[in-house]
Amino acid sequence: MNEAWGDWRWQLRNAVRSLAELERAVALTDDERAGCVETAEIFRLGITPYYLSLIDKAHPFCPVRMQAIPVKAEARVRAGELRDPLGEERFRPVEAIVHKYPDRVLFLAVDSCSVYCRHCTRRRITAGGEAELSRAALKEGVEYVRTHPEVRDVLISGGDPLMLADSRLGELLAALRAIPHVEMIRIGTRVPVCLPMRVDEALAKLLRSFAPLFVVTHFNHPKEITSEARAACERLVDHGVPVENQAVLMRRVNSSARIIKELSHACLKMRVRPYYLHQMDVAEGCEHFRTPLAEGVKILEQLRGHTTGLAVPHLAVDLPGGGGKVTLQPDYVVERGEGQTVLRSYKGERYVYPEPKETDCVCPYDEVWAQRGA
Repeated sequence: MNEAWGDWRWQLRNAVRSLAELERAVALTDDERAGCVETAEIFRLGITPYYLSLIDKAHPFCPVRMQAIPVKAEARVRAGELRDPLGEERFRPVEAIVHKYPDRVLFLAVDSCSVYCRHCTRRRITAGGEAELSRAALKEGVEYVRTHPEVRDVLISGGDPLMLADSRLGELLAALRAIPHVEMIRIGTRVPVCLPMRVDEALAKLLRSFAPLFVVTHFNHPKEITSEARAACERLVDHGVPVENQAVLMRRVNSSARIIKELSHACLKMRVRPYYLHQMDVAEGCEHFRTPLAEGVKILEQLRGHTTGLAVPHLAVDLPGGGGKVTLQPDYVVERGEGQTVLRSYKGERYVYPEPKETDCVCPYDEVWAQRGA
């Protein structure tokens, strides 16, 4: 193996970025070749040598291959698909900020990624050219957070924030941490999955210095959890940086309870908490990845009770057009009656839960506690 393989900058310099380069590495199907041609003007192609090495070159339905190489369906916009599927633009007061929820903001730090996932929900930005996200834009974003005291939680995303050099990333984190009302910072990144060598000692120490800081990563299939990926996650956790995983449910990639359970177990073994299983957003060109809503609920039902609760992620649906996230789960309530509720167990057996006679749930000390320090 090339001596430079472990250098993340070498990985980026040598990423596959064209059809010609990809064809030298993988025997493409007709569908993939056409997909590369037809999406060339729509969305970037980029695959690090590391992530390319995970592709099963003999199987067109390899889950890594399906996430990295476009097919013809990606160039088609279907009914109901949206350029801005989460309705972020109407909540974007300045270039770098999306302020959709009362107490938290999304901070867009960069428009580039190590690998351009074919299921990307924010492709209007990661395609390039939508937003400059310059130093001036980031400074403006910090100033927005500073002047909005209701913001206690900042999620830095993009693009992938860990594409920034340590100095640039540290500068942004320091500016946010200096704001008194910012209680926590999160970084959304796929670097541990697609470019794990980026997570070196220096980066882990840098992130730890801005605690409480959480890394939210994005493993979609156990095939992505390699020794290198495991080392990257464990390095963060060893330095006191909690890591959580948000997977996206994708048809024919990971749309089975067995795969999601194996993924969750593999995450937990490297101390990464399975947090969300996202229903695929209605982004343009992504319908071929989407599962029916009922399929995700069915998968949760096949997990609940059959594995530890820590291995059962929340099934989240980010409502099209900007409604925010809601969660779905199997309905275990059979009937509600006078003084009791009948529920079913994960095995389908019926159980009666006796409801209490006293129903006043007001907390008498709540007002006292709320006024502390006033």
